[in-house]
Amino acid sequence: MIGKTPHRHVVLVGLLLLNGCNVGPRYHRPAAPTAETYKELTSAGDTDGWKVAQPKDGVLHGQWWELFNDPELNALEQQVNVSNQNIAAAFASFLQARALVKEARAQYYPTLTTSPSVTRSRSSANLVQAGAGGATAAGTATGAGTVVATTATGRPFTDYDLPFDASWTPDLWGRVRNTVKSNVAAAQASAADLENTRLTAQAELAVDYYQLRTQDSLKQLLDATVVAYQESLQITQAQYETGIGADEAVAQADVQLQSTQAQDTNLGIARAQYEHAIALLVGQPASTFSIRVEPLNAAPPAIPIGVPSQLLERRPDVAADGRLMAQANAQIGIAKAAYYPTLTLSATGGFESSAISNWLAWPSRFWSVGPTLAETLFDAGLRRATVEQYQAAYDQTVATYRQTVLTAFQQVEDNLAALRILSTQTQQQDAAVNAAQKYLTIATDRYKLGLDPYLDVITAQTTLLSNQQTAVSLHMQQLTDSVQLIEALGGGWDAAQLPASGSIAAQSSAIAP
Repeated sequence: MIGKTPHRHVVLVGLLLLNGCNVGPRYHRPAAPTAETYKELTSAGDTDGWKVAQPKDGVLHGQWWELFNDPELNALEQQVNVSNQNIAAAFASFLQARALVKEARAQYYPTLTTSPSVTRSRSSANLVQAGAGGATAAGTATGAGTVVATTATGRPFTDYDLPFDASWTPDLWGRVRNTVKSNVAAAQASAADLENTRLTAQAELAVDYYQLRTQDSLKQLLDATVVAYQESLQITQAQYETGIGADEAVAQADVQLQSTQAQDTNLGIARAQYEHAIALLVGQPASTFSIRVEPLNAAPPAIPIGVPSQLLERRPDVAADGRLMAQANAQIGIAKAAYYPTLTLSATGGFESSAISNWLAWPSRFWSVGPTLAETLFDAGLRRATVEQYQAAYDQTVATYRQTVLTAFQQVEDNLAALRILSTQTQQQDAAVNAAQKYLTIATDRYKLGLDPYLDVITAQTTLLSNQQTAVSLHMQQLTDSVQLIEALGGGWDAAQLPASGSIAAQSSAIAP
């Protein structure tokens, strides 16, 4: 019974120390500048070409691209979620962060090791140590710190050793708890980074897709323009051959046709590049990927905007910076714990014998148990400087968080303003196209009657083509700004989707690509 008393003491001390202090600061999310309403939204209202979704439409949902009602875009977005390598890399980064949480939690528990060995050895016959009663004998030290006597002649012997070592450092000052908190926050930030990477790739795909469709529309426009210019060239040639027109008009029509054909051909470069960019986003080789030609015919969707206070919970980059603040706060606690002593409880036991026959016999047992207390007495200000470092790092994360929030509001307001203004501009541009078409009709008729030179027709044709190209570009800008507004609003994501701190180790499947 006497031999068991130290064990009871160790267990009792350990139970008393399980609820140690936490010397780190308690975390509260710092305030960030917000607004009650979006400034640019108050002027948006119902405008042709773009509308704000009514409150009954709720908020954005995860598959936000379905708002555009384009089956081909839907299929491509699904491929991004599965095959995009940036998303796969971000997911692997999250798994690394999750593993660090498991590593930190392991520090709550004791460590148990064993290192069995069988050693054949011979001591020097001239190595003499004092024995019992002043006698001398050659000996050798065992793993338990005892001395096993050997014969004075230095005969070889075998040492059979089966030790078990246990050690535990109670978390008296919250070092381990703050390490776990820090790693959990880092893992949550990594999960938010994964969602931000996913949203960025999805938005980039949609933008590239509409850019490609715009090239198809411009191609359709220039193809029709080339046909019209060929007809104009034929008219000038016919008038020249009949003596009505001049060879100058033929040359002018020919130059305009050739330059427009070159411009039409050049569109293939941009389309190919957008197609290759989409292939990269969906994780396919550009050499085997293609998208059929189809002019742009989508309309800007009605987008649920929500209120500014929701933006902080719906932007994954804001959520990531918020969790990085929590991580930095926990690291201050880790640094402060270094001011306090470290208690380590350790025990060693096992069996040791010089004969295998009685290796595991009860008399072959050995054990030792006891605590160790370690405290730094002087470090020339190292701990104080470390705490100051982590406090400054926390202040930096707060500033970064607030800057990210301000950037989020800027991006929303930018895209709201763009869509509001574009809604009016597209109507004005459509009117300009109609006016240019009328101008061309008048100029052509006057040339055919011999009233004006062909240069006036060329001017009217150039004006029409320029306005038609601008109209196509404005349509594309409406769609891409709609995508970017959705991205600025968080794409339907919500901070509630972050893995909870208590179950983060089991959340990989919920956010897997």
